[in-house]
Amino acid sequence: MRLAADQLNAGDTAWMLAATALVLLMTPGLALFYGGMVRAKSVLNMIMMSFAAIAVVSIVWFAFGWSLAFGGDLGGGGILGGFGQMFLHGMKPDSLTGTIPSLVFMVFQLTFAIITVALISGAIADRARFRAWLVFCAVWVTLVYVPLAHWVWGPNGWIREKLGALDFAGGLVVEINSGAAGLAVALVLGPRLGFKKDPMRPHNLPLVMLGAGLLWFGWFGFNAGSALGANGLAAQSLVNTQAAACTALLGWLLVEKKRDGHATTLGAASGAVAGLVAITPSCGVVDMPGALVIGLAAGLLCSYAVGWKHKFGYDDSLDVVGVHFVGGVVGTVLIGVFAWDGVTPNGERGLLHGGGLDLLGKQIAAVIIAALFSFGVTYAIAKVIDRTIGFRTSEEDEQVGLDLAVHAETAYDLGSVGAASHLSGGSFGGGTGGMGGFGISRPDRAERAERADADED
Repeated sequence: MRLAADQLNAGDTAWMLAATALVLLMTPGLALFYGGMVRAKSVLNMIMMSFAAIAVVSIVWFAFGWSLAFGGDLGGGGILGGFGQMFLHGMKPDSLTGTIPSLVFMVFQLTFAIITVALISGAIADRARFRAWLVFCAVWVTLVYVPLAHWVWGPNGWIREKLGALDFAGGLVVEINSGAAGLAVALVLGPRLGFKKDPMRPHNLPLVMLGAGLLWFGWFGFNAGSALGANGLAAQSLVNTQAAACTALLGWLLVEKKRDGHATTLGAASGAVAGLVAITPSCGVVDMPGALVIGLAAGLLCSYAVGWKHKFGYDDSLDVVGVHFVGGVVGTVLIGVFAWDGVTPNGERGLLHGGGLDLLGKQIAAVIIAALFSFGVTYAIAKVIDRTIGFRTSEEDEQVGLDLAVHAETAYDLGSVGAASHLSGGSFGGGTGGMGGFGISRPDRAERAERADADED
């Protein structure tokens, strides 16, 4: 993210207001994307986890998260921000960050924090207690997201200033961070009941495609908005974002066609997201040919990486590790190969532009640091929550489905089996097998059997 001189620019401000709204829209888009991928009995819970993240992270950010991430540099070591802007103290309508109001920049950064937390929920779909998730959101954004954001983007952040690694829009802070954290929480909670045995296919692929479309739409605010102005760098970032998403989508489909014999809609959605993930850290520091290669590499590698969970036995429900972690690593590391001094902040050049191995080494080091920090601290947070209030839901609730067990609702009302009858025992989506877990609860089956017997009599 780039900052210019402190002088208000109306065009930059208008663009950043729009970009902020676009990035916030990505979290409801993610909710639909994830909601369509789970079984029908937990779709509302999946959506609720994203919407709850919006509320919890916003409150934490306004109270102290913003100040600790971007409010100065506590001690001058680039480790953590200060406490001077807690509850937005001193931030007035005429306060500026570069050419935009500081309040706009603060909310723009908030939307990044929100979606990073929401992404983690995909790794623990179908089996997390909702109240534990709320606690996790608040603690995680404080202890993991805030420090890493300061290291990479904050004033004097040590990864940017001392290590010299580049992350334009969030490969380290958002993608690798959420992927490593998702793996840690998935390991603490353990696999879903029936993992690797029962069918756990997406219950609503049109919902998945709609969510992916909203993510793609919002990602232009995510990446082009990180230029922090209506300028040529934003235009370059927008072009690179589109290029990478398209090659990644096609790359994923090529792997599917060769491996499985079919190019699927789920593969198209996942491939596009993988490309968007990979180009996030690099969109403002590479040229368009580099973006094409980065997207293609992400589409090919992520399409194989989503199968690692079956090979290694960890249950990353919705492939947060396979798409966001692997895609984030691809995009962040390949900066060291394709960085172009026509757009890099200090004229840095990647290997293919004559820069040697120096930048590549810095990018690899930053990936390792971010991944180990996020995984280690997240694992500790999840363990403490699990040992105190319990993080995993009961087997009974998991079998029934979290929509009914936690929220007393069902996503679909088909006649007498649905929201109107769930309190008396009928449940749409209460089963554990088949396409998306559709089923009728035992009380409802018993009632039907009794009616059948009466008819025979």
